[in-house]
Amino acid sequence: MKTTIMKDAGANVAASIRIALATILLCGGLYPLLIFGFARLMAPESASGSLLRDQSGRVAGSRLIAQGFTRPDYFWPRPSAVKYNAGAAGGSNLSPAGPEVRDRTAQLVRDFGANRQTPLPADLASASGSGLDPFITLRAALFEAPRVARARGMTLSEVEMIVRRQAAGQQNFWSGEGLVNVLAVNMELDAMKKKRSFPD
Repeated sequence: MKTTIMKDAGANVAASIRIALATILLCGGLYPLLIFGFARLMAPESASGSLLRDQSGRVAGSRLIAQGFTRPDYFWPRPSAVKYNAGAAGGSNLSPAGPEVRDRTAQLVRDFGANRQTPLPADLASASGSGLDPFITLRAALFEAPRVARARGMTLSEVEMIVRRQAAGQQNFWSGEGLVNVLAVNMELDAMKKKRSFPD
């Protein structure tokens, strides 16, 4: 009887190992490959990370993840509690009424040159929940446009035309307001600069 119990136990262990291996193979290998292959077929750009490439083909970043821009000739994204680190997405969990957020907001108002006559749009003063929001509102982009135009030696109307064209292709679901992808608009401005520097 003892031998029978040992055989049954051995058979159960062997069956458990087979089930575990089959589960790992199906759930950890075949299923992800199947879903990835389907995504590549149906939405190849999204499945590849929505990467944006410059004119030379070099990857500049993802359309879905914000990058930090600080130079005056670039549009700046929303502030980030995680310093735009895609591996540590998240908010600060600080109270909006707390001194840290108040001091940070006051510094942003100074950095953007906002005042009572030209108040800072809310999305440029507040971080998103992930800290990686790649979009700013059309209103925020138009607020930044004069600075970018001056720094690039462009007319304000030229910069605003690019901003409005970008916003036309992306709308905020809740408000219907146009959204501007910061990386995409900065790349378009850089491409225009190269065309001006090296005419055909």
